[in-house]
Amino acid sequence: MATGTERKSKAERREEILDAAFAVFAEDGLRGASTDEIARRAGISQPYVFRLFGTKKELFTALIARCFRETLERFQRAAEGLRGEEALAAMGEAYVEMLNEDRLKLQAQLQAYAACDDPEIREVVRAGYGDLVAYVERVSGLDTEHVSRFFGMGMLINVVAAMHLDTNAEPWAARLLSGCGLAS
Repeated sequence: MATGTERKSKAERREEILDAAFAVFAEDGLRGASTDEIARRAGISQPYVFRLFGTKKELFTALIARCFRETLERFQRAAEGLRGEEALAAMGEAYVEMLNEDRLKLQAQLQAYAACDDPEIREVVRAGYGDLVAYVERVSGLDTEHVSRFFGMGMLINVVAAMHLDTNAEPWAARLLSGCGLAS
């Protein structure tokens, strides 16, 4: 029987810190984020953050890896049992749903790309993005042109979402998104 006073495991604490770090890094980026704020949101001391992650950059890279893993898992659930264009369409819809559910997911993704000047961060971003590409290629079974178009449309969706475009007020945005198979 759980008493509420039980100590959390190191893995549970790491996940709580990553949850708290998600919003802080998404809003402020690597350079602007405060580990003191992350610790406060996680309800722990700042030294404990460093004990579990070593450095702020290691915490950021762990978060980036987690975000890419979550996106891959979403793609996998969406494309289960599908192939070809059907798989691409299902993954694309799942991606748009993910962005619509929580704007911080887009912000975190953009912050990860913005931090790619750092070689260690760039390596984590490349690995995560590479895993997405490999999965999409494998599950769709489609040629490079189709896969490239899929990812290109995803980046266009990111840009449109980042600008908070109202497709009713911005007809050019509606036209671009309709080319991606998305209704305005």
